[in-house]
Amino acid sequence: SFILCLNLLFRPLRVIADKFNVLQMGLISSERVFRVLDNDDYTRDTGTFAPAEVRGELEFDHVSFGYDAEHPVLKDVSFRVPPGQTLAIVGHTGSGKTTIISLLNRLYEAGSGAIRVDGVPVDEWQLDALRANVGVVLQDVFLFSGSVRDNLTLRNPAIPQERVEQAARLIGMHEFILRLPGGYDYNVMERGATLSLGQRQLLSFIRALLYHPAILVLDEATSSIDTESEGLIEHAIQTLVAGRTSIIIAHRLSTIQRADQILVLDKGEVKETGTHGELLRHSGFYARLYEMQFERKINSPAGR
Repeated sequence: SFILCLNLLFRPLRVIADKFNVLQMGLISSERVFRVLDNDDYTRDTGTFAPAEVRGELEFDHVSFGYDAEHPVLKDVSFRVPPGQTLAIVGHTGSGKTTIISLLNRLYEAGSGAIRVDGVPVDEWQLDALRANVGVVLQDVFLFSGSVRDNLTLRNPAIPQERVEQAARLIGMHEFILRLPGGYDYNVMERGATLSLGQRQLLSFIRALLYHPAILVLDEATSSIDTESEGLIEHAIQTLVAGRTSIIIAHRLSTIQRADQILVLDKGEVKETGTHGELLRHSGFYARLYEMQFERKINSPAGR
C-alpha cells in the first residue's frame, strides 16, 4: 500500500513535468516560426522584363557569393552558355555547383558580378517569368499523393492529355505508365513510395518536358541511379537537352562527356573549362577526377 501511495503521489507530478516539456518545445517552435514570418530578407520582385520568347542564352560575369561574409562559396565565377548548348559542371561536394543554380533562380542574390539571361540581368526579369523559363530536375524527386497525370501536369488544366502522352513517349515511359493499374490515373503514394528511384526520375523528366523551359538544369539527376536504369535515363537526358540550353551537374562523368562545354569547380573557383577531350589532354584537375572514377569502376565488383 505504501508503494501504491507513492505512485498516486508522483504520477500527477510526472504528468505535469511531461506537459511542461511539451510547453517548452511549443514555445521554442513558435519562436522559430515567428522569426521566419518576420524575416525581411527575401527576394524582391522589382523586375519588369517578361519576354514572350526566351532564347536561353546564359552568362555568369565575375560572380562571387557567400552565405556569410567570411566564407565565400563562389569566387569570381565566369562562363557563358550560348542558346541550345549544354554546360556540364563538375567538382567535389561543396565546390559550389548547386549554389550556381540557386543564384540563377534568384533564390539568393549574387554578392558581386552579374548573371544574365538573354543579355538581361536576372534582377531586371519579372521573377515569375524567370523561374518559368528555368526547369530544375533534382535527384530527390518530389511526387505527391495523387494520380500519375496530376504529378506530371502539377494539376495544370491547360495541359491536355495528348501532350502528356506525347511527352511520355519521348521519354520512353508511356508503355510503362499504361501497364500500371489505371494507367495515367494510377494513384502515386506520397514521395512515389510505390515506384523505383529510376521510375521517379523518369517521371520528373516528363514533367520538365511538359513545361518546356528555355533553360534546363539537371542537378545530380543521375548520381543514385542503378545500372539498369542508367541507359533509360541517359536516353531521356538526350531527349530533354536537344535544342535546349542545359546545365548538367553530375558526379558520374559518363553522363557529361557529350556536353558542349565542361566547367570544373574546386572550392568555389573555376579551375578549368573545355570539352571532355580537351580537358583530358590537358591532364589537369578534370583528368584526375576522370581517372579516379574510372579506377573505381574497374575495381568495383561490377567492373571485374
